[in-house]
Amino acid sequence: MDQKLQLLLDTVKKLIRRGAYPNLTKVIGKTHPADIAHLFPHLTPKEQQTLFNLIDDTETAASVLSELDYVSGAQLLEKIGQEAITEVLQEMPYDDAVEIIRNMPEQIAEEILSTMKDEHSDEIEQLLKYDEDTAGGIMSTEFFCLPEDTTVQQAIEALQQAADVEMVFYVYVVDRHNHLVGVLSLRQLLMVSPATRLKEIMVADVISVRTDKDQEEVAQLVERYNLLALPVVDEWNKLVGLITVDDVIDVLREEATEDIYIMAGASEEELLYGHKSFKVARLRLPWLITNLFGGIVTGYLMWTFKLTLESVIALISFIPVITGMGGNVGGQSATIVVRGFATGNIDFSSLRKVFFKELRVGIIMGAVCGLTVGLVAYLWHHNIYLGMVVGLAMVSAMTVAATMGVLAPSFFKRVGIDPAIASSPFVQTANDITGILIYFGTATLFLPFLQGGM
Repeated sequence: MDQKLQLLLDTVKKLIRRGAYPNLTKVIGKTHPADIAHLFPHLTPKEQQTLFNLIDDTETAASVLSELDYVSGAQLLEKIGQEAITEVLQEMPYDDAVEIIRNMPEQIAEEILSTMKDEHSDEIEQLLKYDEDTAGGIMSTEFFCLPEDTTVQQAIEALQQAADVEMVFYVYVVDRHNHLVGVLSLRQLLMVSPATRLKEIMVADVISVRTDKDQEEVAQLVERYNLLALPVVDEWNKLVGLITVDDVIDVLREEATEDIYIMAGASEEELLYGHKSFKVARLRLPWLITNLFGGIVTGYLMWTFKLTLESVIALISFIPVITGMGGNVGGQSATIVVRGFATGNIDFSSLRKVFFKELRVGIIMGAVCGLTVGLVAYLWHHNIYLGMVVGLAMVSAMTVAATMGVLAPSFFKRVGIDPAIASSPFVQTANDITGILIYFGTATLFLPFLQGGM
């Protein structure tokens, strides 16, 4: 947090503590909504509610909510009167209002929709029909388009009067049936004769998405073509909405946050529960229970090889390093592949190349680490065969882990599951089990030599 915002935060906290609400109202009135929103994560729930209730301008309150994450916004609105909720939501862009309503209890959401004006309610209910992770779920229905027979002069006049629509980056052109047929930039309007019709200068090859397109793929399109906005069409190619770059930034942040939670074995749902420890623990336990049983399986495998372990007790020295290095390598490969899928740099057509690259990387790293740990094993226990077993097991475990780091996220992606789960504790445990099998399997094969060299 920069110095200016830190000073603002300290001032707000001090005024709330003293109950100096008139002074706090004046401070809020002079502060940009984005700066007000930036304070909320640093306030307690009670302080957040106090601050939000003191925003007497409905438009400012709506702007603050638009800057907050939707879960926090919904929780703030739930604690004010239903009439006030409706007024705030009606000042918000429809796509933001929809996300707030989605995060409210179903009964409250239905009551709000029933009290809204018909126009607002109809638009929001229409957007609620789309899945929240699709283009239809994040689009705005307030957009600017013109018929193809419109002249440039008429288009400029229409633009000057378009105060209530989403930011106008491009002019979208439709035919008489509202089919999307072209697009042109604002610069093009200024470079031609006022009598020119839009269909004469428009670009007919429009990059657009269907309402059911996954939001992550939408973000990739915007990034690939450096677009400021992306039109959304229905199955008949009728223009129904618009996704702007600020919506895409929200998607990228949301997807990255979701992946980080999954990779850590946690859930974004924890934000709903705040400081409720038991509910948060309930969300995390499934991952930990999975790891617990994975550890039990690892222990069982070690018990299965107990004769090998009893014969050469020195093997126990290198169990942590074999499992640890395999888990680390597998996690690195999985993270690279998950990120590649997320950014579009990796797809199934390039997967073969990625697989063999990670295979080579695993062999190289395994050889270096295997030689190192093998030498340590020899110098420590004075058994050259132990050094060979540990070295070979290290090479094999790291190579297998590297390839699993490619195959696991690819499998999950293929079956429609978020590939970030491949970097979760679940897969880390799978690498531990694989490492134990490789290590003790190799040791069992070399057991006569190991016993003779001790």
